[in-house]
Amino acid sequence: MDVRFSLLLFVVSLPAILAQDIERARIIINANAKVSETDYNFICATLDWWPHDKCDYNQCPWGYSSVINLNINFHILFEIAFHNLRIRIGGSLQDQVLYDVESLKFPCHPFQKISSGLFGFSKGCLHMNRWDELNYLFSKTGAIVTFGLNALYGRHKIGRIQWGGNWDYSNARDFMKYTISKGYVMDSWEFGNELSGSGVGASVAADQYGKDLIQLKNIIDELYQDSNSKPSLVAPGGFYEQDWYAKLLQVSGSNVVNIVTHHMYNLGPGVDPNLVSKILNPNYLSKASETFSKLDQTIQTYGPWASAWVGESGGAYNSGGHHVSNTFVNSFWYLDQLGMASKYRTKVYCRQSLIGGNYGLLNTGTFVPNPDFYSALLWHRLMGTGVLAVESDASSFLRSYAHCSKGRAGITALFINLSNQTRFIVGVRNSLTIQVKKIRGGSSFMEGIKKTVSWVGNKASDLSISREEYHLTPKDGYLQSQTMVLNGVPLELTEDGEIPQLNPVFNNVNSPILIAPLSIAFIVFPNFEAPTCQ
Repeated sequence: MDVRFSLLLFVVSLPAILAQDIERARIIINANAKVSETDYNFICATLDWWPHDKCDYNQCPWGYSSVINLNINFHILFEIAFHNLRIRIGGSLQDQVLYDVESLKFPCHPFQKISSGLFGFSKGCLHMNRWDELNYLFSKTGAIVTFGLNALYGRHKIGRIQWGGNWDYSNARDFMKYTISKGYVMDSWEFGNELSGSGVGASVAADQYGKDLIQLKNIIDELYQDSNSKPSLVAPGGFYEQDWYAKLLQVSGSNVVNIVTHHMYNLGPGVDPNLVSKILNPNYLSKASETFSKLDQTIQTYGPWASAWVGESGGAYNSGGHHVSNTFVNSFWYLDQLGMASKYRTKVYCRQSLIGGNYGLLNTGTFVPNPDFYSALLWHRLMGTGVLAVESDASSFLRSYAHCSKGRAGITALFINLSNQTRFIVGVRNSLTIQVKKIRGGSSFMEGIKKTVSWVGNKASDLSISREEYHLTPKDGYLQSQTMVLNGVPLELTEDGEIPQLNPVFNNVNSPILIAPLSIAFIVFPNFEAPTCQ
C-alpha cells in the first residue's frame, strides 16, 4: 500500500518536477581548519520591555509579552526544547527602566504613554518581586541571562537626541547588589541600548560612554570579588558605526568591554511591502556581510581581547513585518543570518524576540512556536561551534554553510534554496580528498569513489553509512504559512502541548542531495573526515 501511494504521489508531482529547472552544484568543504568559532550556546533570544499598547502601523502586536507582564508559565516549551537557552533582556525602553530597590529616591511607576517621553513612553519600573519571578523562570529553564542596564540614568539632554553628563550608577549598582544577594546568576551585564553613533531616540558620545564603561567594570569587579565567576561586560548594543565603535574601545581600554554587541535590522521597516522579495534576493541578503566584516576588523584592530555578538536582530524593525516575520519565509533570512554571522567570528546571535511583536519565535497570544522557532532549534541541536569554509559553484540562490556537528563526529551543512524555480542536485566534497588526489596523482578505485561521495570515511564498510537530512518547507507550499513542514510532516505541538519530534530522513551517502525550490535543508554527515572538528 505504501509503495502504491508513493508511486501515485510521484506521478501526481511529476509535472511540477519536470517544470523545474535542474542545476547541479558542487560544494567543497574544508574540514582541515576552522575559519571561526561560535559560542556553544550561539542561539539567543530576547525579552523586551514594550507594554501592550506599543503599536506600529495601526497594529499592536506585543500583547502581554513584556519583561514586566509576561506569563512565565510558558517555560515548558523552551525548557524541553532548548538546553540552556541564552536570553538577553533589553530593548528600546531599557534606558528608561528604574529598579525598585531601597535606595531609589522617587516613586517607581509602570510605563505610560506620554508624548514627551523617549519612544512615546514614560520611565517604567522593575519591581523586585517581578525580578524574583523572572529569575525563577531562568533557574527553571537553565537560561543563560544577559541583562541590559539603564545607561541614561543621571544624564540630561544636550541636543535633539544627544545626551550628556556622567552616568549615575547608584540605582544600577544597588540592583546588581540585590541580584547577587539573592544568588541570581547573570552571565553578563549589558550597558545601554542603541545609544551608539547617531543613536535611535537618544545618543551618547563615544568618549563619555567609554568612561562610564570603566566605571561599570570597576563596579562589577567590586561586587563580584568574592564570587567564583564574574559576569562579562557587554556594550554598546547599538547599530554599528565604525568611528564611534573604534573610539569606544580606545577610550575604555584593554579588557574593559568583554563583548561588543551590535544590532541588525537589515530588512528595513516592518511596513515595507517588499519584505518577501528582499528576503528571497541573494544579493540583498549578502549586503549584511559588510557590517559583519567591518565590525570584525574594528574589534581586531582596537579591541582584540573582545568578541562580537549580535545583541538584537529581528530582520525588520518596528515590531517586524506583519504576516512575514512570523511565517516560513522569514527562515530564509534568519538562517542565512546565522550562517553569515558565524563566518565573521560572531560568538552569539540574539533573535528579537523570544515572544512579542511580529518577529517573536513564539506566538504572543498562544505561545505556539512560529516557524523560526524550529529553525533556531535545529541549528541549536545540529550546528556545532566550529565554522568551516565552503566553496560552491552553484548560483547565488543556493546559500551554503557548514559547521562541525554538535556533540558528535562529522559535519553538518545548511543549504538554503532561494530560487522558486531551480531544484539543486548537490554533491559535497571534502577538500582533504581533493588534496590527496592532487598529491598522489591517485587513480585507485577507492580514491575515485571518495572524490565523488559526500564524505570521506576510513573503511570500505563506511560506504553503507547514511547521512541525516532535515528538509524544511512551508505547509501547502505557501511561503507565508505559519506552519513549517519537516520532511513532509507539519511541525505542530502534540496534544500534551509539547514540541514534536524533529526526525530526519536517512539517505545513503552515495546518493545525490536534492534541494527543492524555496526550501531549506540541514544535512548531517556523520562520517565526514574533519580533523579540525576532533
